[in-house]
Amino acid sequence: MNLTSLSFQRAALHAAYRDGVKPSAVMAEALRRFEAAHDPGIFLDVAPSDMIAAKISALPGFDPVAFPLWGLPAAVKDNIALAGRPMTAACPAFSHVPTEDAEVVRRLRAAGAIILGKTNLDQFATGLVGVRTPYPVPRNAVSAEHVPGGSSSGSAVAVARGIVTLALGTDTAGSGRVPAALNGIVGLKPSVGAVSTRGVVPACRSLDCVSVFATCLEDAWAGFSAMAGEDRADPFSRPIMWQEPGAVPSRIAVPRAADTHLDDAAGRIAWAAALALLPSSREAAITDMLDSAKLLYEGPWVAERAAAFGDFARAHPGALHPVTQKIIDGARDFSAVDAFRGMYKLAEYRRVAEDFFAAHDVLVVPSVPCFPTVAALAADPFAPNARLGVYTNFVNLLDLAALAVPGPKRPDGLPAGITLIGPRGSDAALMALGLDFTRRQAAAAKAVAA
Repeated sequence: MNLTSLSFQRAALHAAYRDGVKPSAVMAEALRRFEAAHDPGIFLDVAPSDMIAAKISALPGFDPVAFPLWGLPAAVKDNIALAGRPMTAACPAFSHVPTEDAEVVRRLRAAGAIILGKTNLDQFATGLVGVRTPYPVPRNAVSAEHVPGGSSSGSAVAVARGIVTLALGTDTAGSGRVPAALNGIVGLKPSVGAVSTRGVVPACRSLDCVSVFATCLEDAWAGFSAMAGEDRADPFSRPIMWQEPGAVPSRIAVPRAADTHLDDAAGRIAWAAALALLPSSREAAITDMLDSAKLLYEGPWVAERAAAFGDFARAHPGALHPVTQKIIDGARDFSAVDAFRGMYKLAEYRRVAEDFFAAHDVLVVPSVPCFPTVAALAADPFAPNARLGVYTNFVNLLDLAALAVPGPKRPDGLPAGITLIGPRGSDAALMALGLDFTRRQAAAAKAVAA
């Protein structure tokens, strides 16, 4: 079988394995694809051949029911521990070698996945642009002139380029959704606490999620299913009542015109095309939810990032990326009193969100309001980053689940998509709507082609 044209989606790979293809050949093809990409910014560390061979030898017999990720090449963001391999969080001075896998990595391996390597990121997972790294910046898989999105930049690009089936990212303010949208792939951000964060370098520990990137919704769900569940050793683990995708939610809200922030005509055209593919929807005001995002970077939650790696920064002056350093320096502006006031304000916003989702099953928003170029970020490292988070920054603060789904492309050929947002535990409902949206999109494309 010629592997160069083989889709790395789970269904195609498992069919190939049934036909006799060996995992060693698939992993060799994954490495070939990485080399062919000529993009040194994707991976910060690639597992040595003997480690990959040992993991392949340890695989049980092929059984995709018992081991749903059997033989699937996967990648892990370099703020998630992989035993025996260096972890940097994109900060060379932070580099160390964990002795144990993060819990999510352990669960991926138990489901049969084979880890290819560790991917690049915005340093300490602080950013939505993907360029805040001292290493080479990963190139957007669609347009090298545009940012790859962050902070899980390398993970998104590795999936979009077909190097791996699945990649793990993290998501505090949108890092599992923005790079998915900018590279035209799926980004699944679970309910907060549904997936363990033990073994993950924290950004904002009370908000952090491990996210899944894939080229199709079914693969993202398979990865999430393998990782989800209680971890008593993680005090932030809060399992959800597990459900599989079923009926498509019917009460779908979309932002009213005043809350629809799209910066160019191409984005507005793509959004209109996506709206036409929803089964039904009604406009709703989401101003308060959007406003709650200010707490994350303009409020006392900046201090939580300082709590995560501020001591390291003080012990290693000059080690942080200048933008990362400036962000955590902002923590000095907030007191313990400010933190409590922020908690009270967040409680008010969460009540607004509760009321909203009592009246609606799902909120559908554009995944991103803009598509910045690398040059724009060089000219202004802050404003485009903040702009990218319009529809993402509030989600974890308000204890919501989200799913970024590719939609109709922009007229300029760049990817576009929608993000489905629901209350905690609505992960399966979001997936059901995402699958329905994808089917409608495929049917519409087929009708146009005919």
